[in-house]
Amino acid sequence: MPRPYKEKEPLANVSIPPSLADATISLVNGRNRCEGRVEISHSGGRGTVCDDGWDLSDAQVVCRQLGCGSAVAATSNAFFGEGTGNIYLDEISCSGWESSLFQCGHRGWGIHNCGHKEDAGVVCSAATTTPAPRPNLSPPPGENRCEGRVEISHSGGRGTVCDDGWDLSDAQVVCRQLGCGSAVAATSSASFGQGSGSIYLDDVSCAGWESSLFQCGHRGWGSHNCGHSEDAGVVCSDATISLVNGRNRCEGRVEISHSGGRGTVCDDGWDLSDAQVVCRQLGCGSAVAATSSASFGQGSGSIYLDDVSCAGWESSLFQCGHQGWGVHNCGHSEDAGVVCSDATISLVNGRNRCEGRVEISHSGGRGTVCDDGWDLSDAQVVCRQLGCGSAVAATSSASFGQGSGSIYLDDVSCAGWESSLFQCGHRGWGSHNCGHSEDAGVVCSVQADETETKN
Repeated sequence: MPRPYKEKEPLANVSIPPSLADATISLVNGRNRCEGRVEISHSGGRGTVCDDGWDLSDAQVVCRQLGCGSAVAATSNAFFGEGTGNIYLDEISCSGWESSLFQCGHRGWGIHNCGHKEDAGVVCSAATTTPAPRPNLSPPPGENRCEGRVEISHSGGRGTVCDDGWDLSDAQVVCRQLGCGSAVAATSSASFGQGSGSIYLDDVSCAGWESSLFQCGHRGWGSHNCGHSEDAGVVCSDATISLVNGRNRCEGRVEISHSGGRGTVCDDGWDLSDAQVVCRQLGCGSAVAATSSASFGQGSGSIYLDDVSCAGWESSLFQCGHQGWGVHNCGHSEDAGVVCSDATISLVNGRNRCEGRVEISHSGGRGTVCDDGWDLSDAQVVCRQLGCGSAVAATSSASFGQGSGSIYLDDVSCAGWESSLFQCGHRGWGSHNCGHSEDAGVVCSVQADETETKN
């Protein structure tokens, strides 16, 4: 069975042993010289390579050695038929950068525990008589070349990719390879219609950084347990994001423009990590709030994303996990929104700028933080954000006097490592059950440090 790509330790000695100076490699029983069973000619004899540990790193070296481009597949179990004669190499271990298979580690010349039913093979991406495999997208009528069913053209034939394990990392590679921007969705179950002919790849496993789908792990070229009802597809991004119905471009309902249409995002699972990605994508600073229940009004048209799950570091919302493009169980009463930070924090009514009532300035207004659940972890984040050292106290019950205006945050829950109070969990921007008699405050350590320094 074909082995997926895996990293291997580089070898200390990469010279070719003198005893192998007359050894050459070829691929036989394929459709051209760049695919087939690996055969080695040595001192007038011919032999094969055992498939124990055989993977894409090893195949990559063979393809390079033969001038056949990149490895598409490392085949096993005599996929290209059983050879005869010797089995010269077993348990080959290439890093992938070697220029010759004979520079790679192995058990020893002629040492093996295999039979020819385990003969290894290779499919390379280029051939002298046929074009290299290349993916394209077969779009539905009226759509564009950057979305559709994934189809591979190879040696005059066409085939598809099975959706087993197909995800956004795999789709990301296809979009990059086709010059189509970022992946918006990895589709399954022949959502762009069933293909015909071969199914070339199954169980594709990309990290997401690869420049070609053929650099990713898979079951083996042509090896699958699928039907065309499982054909994989991709939607690449002409999609853009904006925030609407807010007071400025950095707050509002999340809207996605795609292929001439507009749609929204469902609030199921919507949180500050997701909002953080939107704010970063729009160049709007940090997320202050992830809003739900159509707090910026209900949108219309499609609901493109549901159950969005961002880690928070992504540069685009389309890199985050979700149920699938257009797959949802929501109505527009659940449209998600975002408030990004033109907001700033200060401490007022203390003896210096590093102690006092927590006040937030936002879009020309000022407001406070409720003390429900307010503790040293929360105060620690405020002190760090203001460059005021560590937290000495988290005060409650308006110990620095009552504020006025809005109460912006309630039930704040910081872990303590955050660089901004707006990265912490809370009830929702402007959502609270408090009065200003519960305004939260902070005492930071910087004033004590300054006194000690002067002494």
